[in-house]
Amino acid sequence: RILHGFVIKAPRLSRDPFYATKLVGFYAANDDLRSARNLFDETPRRTIYLWNYIIRAYARGRHFLEAFLHFNRLLRSDISPDSHTFACVARACADNSEADHLRILHCKAVVSGFGSDSISGSSFVRCYSKLGSLDEARRLFRGIGEPDLVLWNAMISGYGLWRDVRNGIELFCEMQYKGMKPDGHTLVGLMLSLSEDKSFTGLLETIHGYSLKCCLVSKNSHVGSSLVSAYSKLENLESAFMAFGDLVDPDVVSWSAIIAGFSDSGEHLEALKLLREMLMMEGRRKPDPILLATGLSASARISIPGPGAEIHGYAVRHGCDAVVAVSSALVDMYAKCGFLNTATRVFDLMPVKNAVSYNIMISSLGLYGRAESSIRLLNEMIEGGFPPDGTAFSGILSACCHSGLVSEGREYLRMMTRDFGIKPNTEHHVYMVKLLGMNGGWEEAYGMIASLPEEVQKSSLWGALLTCCDAGCSLAEEVEKRLSEDESKKNGGDSSGYRVMVSNAYAGGGRWEDVGELRLEM
Repeated sequence: RILHGFVIKAPRLSRDPFYATKLVGFYAANDDLRSARNLFDETPRRTIYLWNYIIRAYARGRHFLEAFLHFNRLLRSDISPDSHTFACVARACADNSEADHLRILHCKAVVSGFGSDSISGSSFVRCYSKLGSLDEARRLFRGIGEPDLVLWNAMISGYGLWRDVRNGIELFCEMQYKGMKPDGHTLVGLMLSLSEDKSFTGLLETIHGYSLKCCLVSKNSHVGSSLVSAYSKLENLESAFMAFGDLVDPDVVSWSAIIAGFSDSGEHLEALKLLREMLMMEGRRKPDPILLATGLSASARISIPGPGAEIHGYAVRHGCDAVVAVSSALVDMYAKCGFLNTATRVFDLMPVKNAVSYNIMISSLGLYGRAESSIRLLNEMIEGGFPPDGTAFSGILSACCHSGLVSEGREYLRMMTRDFGIKPNTEHHVYMVKLLGMNGGWEEAYGMIASLPEEVQKSSLWGALLTCCDAGCSLAEEVEKRLSEDESKKNGGDSSGYRVMVSNAYAGGGRWEDVGELRLEM
């Protein structure tokens, strides 16, 4: 703003659109779109560069309507759009999922002579791919006589985005056959499609070797990050750690990939060790809120509060403890580590809550059997404009199950379908079966399971009912029979574990002859 004031005071500078363009860019980079718009409106001589800056500012801020309106104003002015204009508006169409608008814009670009331009052409290929229109992206790519490296990369990234490995590899080979040398962006686009299936591990290792041979890892940090991410998603942690070790200065993406890889593979302690190592690098690489949430999740999974508390302290010192992703993960971590009161305090202090944070708190209260508090929170969630989903009702039914609230459980099971159109899943039915069974409603639970459609996995429901059968239950043998039938239909499975439960029920009722017969059959 001081620089802006200086420009205004200098008549020669204030009339130069170059300075207005730069100032609009500065305002946009600092999310001050109002000042950027005011300066744009006050500038009498607008160049195409200034138009591009204001359109790009609105598009990056996801104010798509304003971006489109300024593009229409540009078309009605005496200035013609250039390839950068079409590329920017195309990205806005893709980000806003406007496939029809993208096609109309493409027609306009062709009419304006920018249909085969490298800048706008590569942007249209990328945007068609992002919207799932790979055939249109392919036709556009093939329609350009001599595509440059940016176009090749755009098409390969499109195939990678939609996991089309075969076409991606074929295009990669074709570009080299035609004398085009791949760069780091080519390999990053190619690796997008290799992280879903472990059968691609060999192909990923080949690309890894190629990148080392061509020194692309050292030249492009995204290549190393993509290798770490791809290996981690394929659960090849040894290769992921080796690729991570090859990075001279790993960025946040690389740290996030390796830490998430270890955590997702069950190596939670190793993930927390790496995160602590990163946190010690003050001033170099700062973890983002998503990475902090990953670390908190790892701490929750092993029920060790120490590392989670350290992450909490780091988040408070760096002012990101109020971010919804971090605070929600803190609630989950403290609850699963046995500190429900601390989890409740963190939740109450959250300045902004969303459906996820409500679900986590309701599920935590349900785990501890705090039915009254979880029901109150569900009502608060609904009043706050967050329609509950299946996760919220799982927490409520869990609370009812732990508290023995049979009538309330029945009502919430009906409510989720009647009021919110949520079809109960196996988890909901398991809680209801346990709630009925543990309160003597064995016959009602039996009838509920028997009335469910065939596509429901009933073995877990029969197992839940069997765990509730005691000496006074006359249905234990029938439940075990149903369970054995379901296990046999599934995979000829062994139900001996469930027979032990039946045996214990018989023993509790003094039916020792039945116990002996059953154990001989096992």
